[in-house]
Amino acid sequence: MLAQNALKYDVQVTENGQVELTVPFPAGSHVVVFVVETGESFSDLIMAAESSLAFWDNPIDDEDWNNA
Repeated sequence: MLAQNALKYDVQVTENGQVELTVPFPAGSHVVVFVVETGESFSDLIMAAESSLAFWDNPIDDEDWNNA
C-alpha cells in the first residue's frame, strides 16, 4: 500500500457551479477529488482543534487512556 498525501483547498463555487484548482501534479495525472460543502457553524471548532493539543494533556485523560 502506498502512502498518500491529502491536499486541502478552501475554494468557492463560481456562479456556473464550477470549482477551479491549481494542483502540484503534472498534466495527465489521475487524481481523486472529494467535494465537501463546509458551513460556518463548525469553523470555530475546527480552528480550536487544529490550534492545540493541550486539551488532551490532562491527568484524567492520562489515567483513563495511558493504561488502556
